[in-house]
Amino acid sequence: MARVITVAVVDDDRMLLDGLHVWLDGVPGVVLAATACTVGELLGRPGESGGPDGTGAAPYDVVLLDLVLRDGSQPPDNIRRLRATGARVLVISTVADRRRIVAAIAAGADGYLTKDHDLPTLVKAVEEVAAGGTVHSAELAFAWAHDDAPARPRLSPKERQVLLEYASGLTLKATARRAGVSPHTAKYYLDRVKEKYQQAGRPTYTKIDLAARVREDGWAED
Repeated sequence: MARVITVAVVDDDRMLLDGLHVWLDGVPGVVLAATACTVGELLGRPGESGGPDGTGAAPYDVVLLDLVLRDGSQPPDNIRRLRATGARVLVISTVADRRRIVAAIAAGADGYLTKDHDLPTLVKAVEEVAAGGTVHSAELAFAWAHDDAPARPRLSPKERQVLLEYASGLTLKATARRAGVSPHTAKYYLDRVKEKYQQAGRPTYTKIDLAARVREDGWAED
């Protein structure tokens, strides 16, 4: 039997919430399980720290989260609260604020879509996020490409190449071969990358940390 993806929506646009109920009704494999105007409202319901059935599982597989809510809550805080429940987060918004978009991904969001996309695009994005992937829309790619926030360190072309190769799962030796340098030099570049992230206030120590920075900062999308 195919897995059913449970979705929750946090948005203070009532018309959009009603529209999503109609849109997603009958979509195979996707169930709109809850809607709320704030993250606090959603998480204040039974099952905040575990599944509604008491199994301890995340209450929702994917939460569609509006980037800016009228309650004044900060997007990174909202994302971290939702991720703490075990849910994955897809940000949807009409806001084209590049820094807010980048900050949302850095806080743990699994993708960003504008609200003018059609139903098939939204469903595909939900399925991708639920499967553990990341949704890289054109809007997100544009935000990454024009981001100049100090928390995203400036890497040289060679530093970025070594970071991408190594973070993709290659060994240090294989990374060095791909980059056309010695293993010693490849390690030097990785140490420089880690140092730059440390200076930006984002400690990075392991290969898992490096892979997370690649995802957060969209290096592969530049």
